[in-house]
Amino acid sequence: MSKHKTSGYKGPYDYTKTEEREGRSCVRYKCGLINTILDVLRQRPGWVEVKDDGEWDFHWCDVGWLRENFDHSYMEEHVRINHFRNHYELSRKNLMVKNLKRYRKNLEREVGRVEASKCDFFPCTFALPSEYHLFVEEFKRSPGSTWIMKPVAKSQGKGIFLFRKLKDIMDWKKDGTRSEEQKDAAQVESYVAQRYIENPYLINGNLILRVYVLVTSYVPLKAWLYRDGFARFSSTRFSLSTIDDKYMHLTNVAVQKTAPDYDPEKGCKWQIQQLRRYLTAKHGRETVEILFKEMDNIFVRSLQSVQKVIINDKHCFELYGYDILLDQNLKPWLIEVNASPSHTASSQEDYEMKCRLLEDTLNVVDMEGKITGLTGKEKRVGGYDLMWNDGPVYREDVNVETFGSCFTANTHLGCVNDREKQLRRLLKPFPGQKKM
Repeated sequence: MSKHKTSGYKGPYDYTKTEEREGRSCVRYKCGLINTILDVLRQRPGWVEVKDDGEWDFHWCDVGWLRENFDHSYMEEHVRINHFRNHYELSRKNLMVKNLKRYRKNLEREVGRVEASKCDFFPCTFALPSEYHLFVEEFKRSPGSTWIMKPVAKSQGKGIFLFRKLKDIMDWKKDGTRSEEQKDAAQVESYVAQRYIENPYLINGNLILRVYVLVTSYVPLKAWLYRDGFARFSSTRFSLSTIDDKYMHLTNVAVQKTAPDYDPEKGCKWQIQQLRRYLTAKHGRETVEILFKEMDNIFVRSLQSVQKVIINDKHCFELYGYDILLDQNLKPWLIEVNASPSHTASSQEDYEMKCRLLEDTLNVVDMEGKITGLTGKEKRVGGYDLMWNDGPVYREDVNVETFGSCFTANTHLGCVNDREKQLRRLLKPFPGQKKM
């Protein structure tokens, strides 16, 4: 395979050390996707798209390109790419559960059961076919319960079904031994069997929250939480009496938009601010604060569970899409983490939200050196709040001496996103551009 070289600025792009430190007036980018991210990149001042084998400084690639090319690429200091090499340790369903189980077991051994119990936020899950016998033992302990079967490496609801009888999954009782190469390429169809949350929180139908977390480093761990997100709804009223109705149980837009009564104008989403207002009005502010604090715990613990196995690389960042389900007790459950969350918009409102998200992702990555040229210690960039920086990050208005250890996390999920006002204060104007 040919060696891909991204050698930075040469010839007409020969920058001095001072310009390297202050940032770049021209950023050459490649994009392997044709959706909202391409629109955002093309509208970015001073960014120039390169085609084919042209030298680039920034690449928003798909995971297929990453798998084929990353190990054969040489990257200059300034180059950035939107995935870590083995991002799938968190985003592939079976590996996510494997890492979370190991992390929880280590916590119990090293710190104790109380601390380990803070990881009880994912449903009982087994990898099939390798853990088939363990699954059968658990299945027989709770006869009549509902389970959900998911392919480990597919998205948008493909291949998912619910079941209550063992005979429905006999096809997956196979030898689970595979080579590492097969695992990486997902050549063998593997599934996870997961206990279905039978008491979901309902607003007419079932709902799943999509929350965005940006990781710019794993060593040390540095993670940002985006204020915007959305809740996806099923368009059919929920009932466990019908487990074969995918429109009732799966909230994926790819599934819901094929429903007979789907309204493309109305869609099946709420902005997360709308959901937070609804929950606060119905359950009170204190209850909702606890819920969102428990979600913060999910984001941090899940990242910590893969921190030692992810291959950290200063050239890489990762924008994760977390799927969170709420039960009737307002307990959040981690359903899955997406390393390639869809940026295709389902409505104008959705498009605008995703544009803001992606613009701010580029602001945090900061190819132009507009933020690192300030202090490099900002706790907020646009709609992103720094939630973890080799330790918890607390809000600006907390007085450490007065409050002792009663800190408030620097997270504002579902709160007002006055990003334009914040960016005006933070960012220097682009070269040739008036200050915002």
